[in-house]
Amino acid sequence: MIPAFPNAIPVEGFIGGLLIGLAAAIMLLGLGRIAGVSGLAARATGIADTGAPRNVAIAFVLGLPLGAFLISRALGTVQVSFPDTIWPLIIGGLLVGYGTRLGSGCTSGHGVCGLSRLSPRSMVATAMFMASGFVTVGLLRAGDWL
Repeated sequence: MIPAFPNAIPVEGFIGGLLIGLAAAIMLLGLGRIAGVSGLAARATGIADTGAPRNVAIAFVLGLPLGAFLISRALGTVQVSFPDTIWPLIIGGLLVGYGTRLGSGCTSGHGVCGLSRLSPRSMVATAMFMASGFVTVGLLRAGDWL
């Protein structure tokens, strides 16, 4: 256990990171496409006409909750919590969707795939994602909302 992070699970995080990297590598080497979840979701839902083949995008997007379900079945109950009202989730989802389009990609596309390719655009985007997250947590804690 890490004293500053009593809920940390570094081994599981390391294994998860390896699996994410493996999925990104398979997508890039096998199809020549970036494994950005927002782009794959747009392709799977028909919002985007370009990108990975639609059946690959659908399989990838369906695999995300399916993988979480299988892990929860294998390892036991996963504790989740949601706000009392749905509005923060709706507003947050819309803001993330807008930011994804504004930044031409999401954290998986820029943070995982772009950084591994040393893409300058992805380095800037990931720095902005991180900075925004730090500011958001700081504001939420300062307002005693977190």
